[in-house]
Amino acid sequence: MTESKPTIAELIIEYFKQRPKEDIPHGPVVDYVEERYVRAHGRKPRDTWRQIRRLYQDGILTKVRKGVYRYDPDTATGRNIKRFPPDVKELILKRDGYRCVVCGRGIEDGVELHVDHKVPLDKGGKSAVDNGQTLCSEHNLLKKRYSQTEFGKRFLIKLYEDAVKQRDERMIKFCKEIFDVYNKHGVNDHIPRPNGAP
Repeated sequence: MTESKPTIAELIIEYFKQRPKEDIPHGPVVDYVEERYVRAHGRKPRDTWRQIRRLYQDGILTKVRKGVYRYDPDTATGRNIKRFPPDVKELILKRDGYRCVVCGRGIEDGVELHVDHKVPLDKGGKSAVDNGQTLCSEHNLLKKRYSQTEFGKRFLIKLYEDAVKQRDERMIKFCKEIFDVYNKHGVNDHIPRPNGAP
C-alpha cells in the first residue's frame, strides 16, 4: 500500500503545529509548504495563502494581523464555516453556464472553475445560490488578491449585458455612467466596452 501524499492544508497545519503559539508571517509557511509539496507531488502547490486563510476561517488558525497567523492548541476550535454544499455548487455552475462570469471561459478553454462567495464567509456571506458566482482561477485569484479596477470593469460589463437582456433602463444608464468614469480616467482601456455602451 502506498503512502498518501500530503495536501497543502496538511502541510500548513504541520508547520504551525511545530511552532505552537508563535506569530508567523505567511511567507515562511508558503516556502515550507512549497518545498515539501514539490518533493511529494513533483509540482508546485497552488494558492497556499488561500489555504492559510481557509484554516483561519475554519477556526484552526488565529489571524494576528494581516498576513500573520498563529496556531494555539488551546483555542483552535476547528469549527467549520459552512461552504457551498455540492448541490448548491452545481446549481451555481449551471446557472452561470459553467463559465467564468467575468471572462466567459470554461473548462473546455483549459481553465479551472471555482464557485466563489460574492460576500466572503468571514464577512457574513452565506453559502447560498444568490451569494455564489462562477469564476475561473485567474479571476478568483484577482478578486481575492485585489479589489481592483480590472475585475470591477469586467464584472460591470456582465452587469450591463444582463441589464440589456432584462431591458432594465435604470441599470443600463448606471453602467454607462460608470464606463464614462473609467474612460475619463483612462483606467483599463484595454478592456473594450460592450456593444451598445458608447
